[in-house]
Amino acid sequence: MTSPETAPDALAGFTVGVTATRRREEFCALLERRGARVVSAPAIRLVPLAEDGDLLAATRLSLKGPIDDVVITTGVGFRGWMAAAEGWGLSVDLADHLTRARLLTRGPKARGAVRAAGLNDHWTPATESCEEVKQYLLAQNLHGRRIAVQLHGEPLTGFVASLREAGAEVIEVPVYRWLPYRDVSPLRRLISQTISGGVDAVAFTSAPAVLAMLNAARAEGLEEALVTAFSTRVVAACVGPVTAGPLLARGVPAVQPERARLGALARTLARHLPEFSVTRLVAGGHGLEIRGHAVVVDGELKPLPPAPMAVLKRLADRPGHVVARSELRMVLPGSPSRDSAEHAVEMAVTRLRRALGPSGIVETVVKRGYRLACTRDTP
Repeated sequence: MTSPETAPDALAGFTVGVTATRRREEFCALLERRGARVVSAPAIRLVPLAEDGDLLAATRLSLKGPIDDVVITTGVGFRGWMAAAEGWGLSVDLADHLTRARLLTRGPKARGAVRAAGLNDHWTPATESCEEVKQYLLAQNLHGRRIAVQLHGEPLTGFVASLREAGAEVIEVPVYRWLPYRDVSPLRRLISQTISGGVDAVAFTSAPAVLAMLNAARAEGLEEALVTAFSTRVVAACVGPVTAGPLLARGVPAVQPERARLGALARTLARHLPEFSVTRLVAGGHGLEIRGHAVVVDGELKPLPPAPMAVLKRLADRPGHVVARSELRMVLPGSPSRDSAEHAVEMAVTRLRRALGPSGIVETVVKRGYRLACTRDTP
């Protein structure tokens, strides 16, 4: 039996921005199979550090003495570290040190990479978060312990500082780093669409992608507008608590699945958007369900162009109440000039009525404006 969040039309009528680089096609397909319109805007790119002097220096430092604990944050990072060590002729020595250490893996992917390398993992937190790993370590006597921490694209400043304050020697292992995507124009367009309400949700699969979008908005003087959009009308969906961190720090609510998986994130969006981002009402005796870029009329999905959709949403803000043409003009894309405003509004209403199908849903109130013919007024 098909559940609501896996139904092929669960996201029909909604537009979702996707900032992922890795596994982008897979994630977009998960959303599109549920009916979503997807706007792909890669925010970051992964740069391996196999030739990086910092990684080589960290590896050599790790090999200078026994390692007590190794914190492995990502599977791809751990595999990259092992591959780089092999290229330097240090793989046997590194594997020997790792065999004698406690390997703390942040999640199943990191754990899988450790096991694939023929090593034994010691512990994995239930929350798959660095915070739980930190608390696990701090609950023990860390004085004099040597701990290697594999970074996941950005510094874990607070994490490392806490361990050092507890008396541990911490070796930071920068296996790769995130950089802005080479072509930033798709991300800039997504920022504009988010602020204007052109998307209903933006999905994030890594904290660096969140930071990249915020930084790109800041460069355009739009960061506050972007944060406001996420705090009000656009859903920010994050694959897990680490990804959500930069948004939560700015007071932005973030929707998260129980498990940090792409499939779970897609299901969470399919469950959340129809529940919280849909306006339902009865007008002219017909049931309407207003979504992002479409309206469901008596169970039938009808996509709408931007102008008719903007008019419908403004009318639905005050069901049954008259909305003046001058007010409707302000919501039309491009904000037509005063001289052409009346004609533009009339054309948008005409197209809206044609798209809705049944007559009597949108009423004209002579010399005043338009209203939805609701069965009862809604304040």
